[in-house]
Amino acid sequence: MAGGLLLILLAVQNLAPARAAAFADGVPGTFVARELTCVQHPGHEACSWSGDFRSRDGAVRREAVAFYGGDREMFVPGQSVRAYDTGRQGHVYGPGGSNEWVAVAALLLSGCLLVARSIIRALRSPSRGGVAGRARQDVA
Repeated sequence: MAGGLLLILLAVQNLAPARAAAFADGVPGTFVARELTCVQHPGHEACSWSGDFRSRDGAVRREAVAFYGGDREMFVPGQSVRAYDTGRQGHVYGPGGSNEWVAVAALLLSGCLLVARSIIRALRSPSRGGVAGRARQDVA
């Protein structure tokens, strides 16, 4: 049950940022690509562009942030694109948003299933004094 509660806690903490990222809901501005970083994994390569973000009104400036969802061919150094700062540390998002909500939803669902499983087992277990166990004792 503790594992399920932990998963629920992690998911709940990330619900608002994941929702904001899904809809590109945040401070609008411009991302200027500076550097491409790629990591080799077995069977594929994952690349990420980092750069600087500046809000439309100039009030928000963030340096060395990653552009979520950018691939190798997306930018050339110095290129700018519309972006949104959702408040997530180290990332900004393009107008299309992101699919990070899928992982958060999976965490939440997994946590709920683990907690429900623990509760059902406790209710069915005769050795733990669950409902089924008390019913059998009453019959005997």
